[in-house]
Amino acid sequence: MSTPAVILGTVSLDREGALPLHRQLFDALRQAILAGRLRPGTRLPSTRVMASDLGVARNTVMAAFEQLVAEGYLQARVGSGTTVTSIAPDMLLNIAAAPTDNATVGPTELSLSARGRVLAGTVRSIPDPKRRAFQPGLPAFDEFPFSTWARLLIRHSRKPSPELLGYGHNGGLPALRSAISDYLGAARGVNCSPDQVIVVGGAQAGLDLVARMLLDPGDTVWMEEPGYPGARGALLGAGARLHPVPVDDDGLDVGAGERAAPRARLAYVTPSYQFPLGTTMSLERRLRLLEWAQRANSWVIEDDYDSEYRYRGRPLSALQGLDTAERVIYVGTFSKTMFPALRLAYLVVPRGLVPVFRRALRHTGQDAPLTIQAAAADFIAEGHYASHLRRMRALYADRLQRFSKLLVEQLGHVLELGSVDAGMQLVTYLPHSIDDREIARRAEEAGINVAALSTFYLRECPQPGLLLGYAAAPEAEMREGVEVLRHLIPVAEARRAAV
Repeated sequence: MSTPAVILGTVSLDREGALPLHRQLFDALRQAILAGRLRPGTRLPSTRVMASDLGVARNTVMAAFEQLVAEGYLQARVGSGTTVTSIAPDMLLNIAAAPTDNATVGPTELSLSARGRVLAGTVRSIPDPKRRAFQPGLPAFDEFPFSTWARLLIRHSRKPSPELLGYGHNGGLPALRSAISDYLGAARGVNCSPDQVIVVGGAQAGLDLVARMLLDPGDTVWMEEPGYPGARGALLGAGARLHPVPVDDDGLDVGAGERAAPRARLAYVTPSYQFPLGTTMSLERRLRLLEWAQRANSWVIEDDYDSEYRYRGRPLSALQGLDTAERVIYVGTFSKTMFPALRLAYLVVPRGLVPVFRRALRHTGQDAPLTIQAAAADFIAEGHYASHLRRMRALYADRLQRFSKLLVEQLGHVLELGSVDAGMQLVTYLPHSIDDREIARRAEEAGINVAALSTFYLRECPQPGLLLGYAAAPEAEMREGVEVLRHLIPVAEARRAAV
């Protein structure tokens, strides 16, 4: 059965556009339902047929269908296929409600700005905080020295100094900025003064601030392919037009970016430990990226999210330390090294941008609480931070070794392991016959968190896979989680083969 012309006529997919293809398909089908071009009861073709007729991957159609079902536009029944629901939710807006004393007509998503709709449509799942296996990026916060942290918080909360109670110190407490600058210079090879450090309320707040300060709507940005969805959301929210640049074993393919979008305004990279693949950008490509940024008068966001955790040799020096033209904005966070709820991160910005970033920060509300900053400054200055990092590096290295061995023993026949040199998560590759999104959905139902590799791609994913976080999972939870995957993956493979 081919896709009816009425459906094909409603779908126009821009493969070079900023929005992922599954979101474009969702919007097109949703609009066709609301406009009445797809009437209630209309049976849609199978995902395989529609994917073939539209020339996209089946995963793309499945993702769009699932969102339409979740929002009530479609209904899927075993034996009956997928059909348009009798009443789509947005059609209810046209039904006059009986007046009441307090009746009001509230705004809907249709009231949003173009940027607002894009930002709201950039969905990032929020995992269950009670589940530790195998959530990517989750540290072992049960190993954090909370007694020490509590003592430092009490120190600054019981009788806070006047500087912690007012509006001063925009961009961060001097003590914390100095501690961060000293640490980055010694541990990461970052070349900066304390004045260049801008403290913000989380890495996402930092990415949002950079995007808003440096991008105009329509500006082209190089985005790692695959890449971090949080950065993708911040850039899209600023109105950027994302251009996916492939990543290989040497990191971002700078040459591919130069050929396709030589005048891009900005490049987003994770050079020390690429997210999600775990590769490292070679020195040759780092230098070429910096040369391009200087020549094109462009900017580079270096997201150094968890490079402290490297298990073979010392952590690699930051890209920013090679930047003599001051084109790099460095982003760091304490969410991975301490705990995510801290909401404490920082930027290192070129000297010429320091005044404007500080002024802009005052108007965004993205500052971090001063009491938290004061405690963090003491935590670093008194040596607790370095001690904690050493302990966690040893713990995570041990967990990675145990986890890798367990995966090879139990799932080596179907999973291929990616880089095992660093980080808090491990990328694994599945056979092409398996749908990684289905595995992720079923794993969530079974009580574990896994991330489908295909969700990190703006374009088509070349090989399905799973991103598995091991840092927060003790061995018992690892074994339970791997046992769940051992049952899910063969089931999915058999089901896919039977279709």
